Amino acid sequence: MDESHITRYLERIGATRPAEPDAQGLRALQLAHLRTVPFENLSIHLGEPVPLESGALFDKIVDRRRGGFCYELNGLLAELLTALGYRVTLLAARVFNGRTPGPLFDHLALRVDLDEPWLVDVGFGDFADEPLRLDERAEQEDGGGTFRIAPAPGAAGEHGDLDVTHRGEQGYRLTARPYELVDFVPTCWWQTTSPESHFTRSPVCSIRTAEGRTTISGRKLIRTAHGERTERVLEEGELLPAYLEHFGITLDRVPSTGT
Repeated sequence: MDESHITRYLERIGATRPAEPDAQGLRALQLAHLRTVPFENLSIHLGEPVPLESGALFDKIVDRRRGGFCYELNGLLAELLTALGYRVTLLAARVFNGRTPGPLFDHLALRVDLDEPWLVDVGFGDFADEPLRLDERAEQEDGGGTFRIAPAPGAAGEHGDLDVTHRGEQGYRLTARPYELVDFVPTCWWQTTSPESHFTRSPVCSIRTAEGRTTISGRKLIRTAHGERTERVLEEGELLPAYLEHFGITLDRVPSTGT
């Protein structure tokens, strides 16, 4: 990622360039990203490909001002952070379904090493506003809720796996081994094509706001502000204006809602 790309990316998320790659700058970048780049799977329901390739990701997220899901959002953010001088490692995670962790590569998160290791994640939807301390075992309070990172039980813990919980609920099991973005391509393809993937069932678009969160799930507009939640079903003619108003996304057609 060259200087031109760095400048355009920072403008996209409304962030200033950190004077040095430190924790304060990392916090500011993550929160800015969450409040400007939505978590969304609209490409799947628009019949668009989802390539995990640097140029395509930059074009989608920065130039076309879209969002994406974990492989896209964390994959491109890793490039920005690396270009800014941060030491970044891509980690695979298993997302919990109840008490059972899913398959490896179900999720992509980032480890950023400064004076201590940090968990950075802008691709899990409702998650932490700021990086979490990977070596901290006590609860961590965050604008997004209360988090805890602990060694996974049993054999998984012997391999350095960590369980990340949010508001007391298991989120995902993070592996210690580093990976490259290309390692996530097969699972990304499955997530975007399989009828068993929850991403193919219905479109979703969600963004962190200063007051809470705004989401369009299918045709339902869900807004949370200061702990109060409201819901409204949108008419088909309201969907495109709503994507533009709430997420800054311009679409030429309505994503298939699967209904």
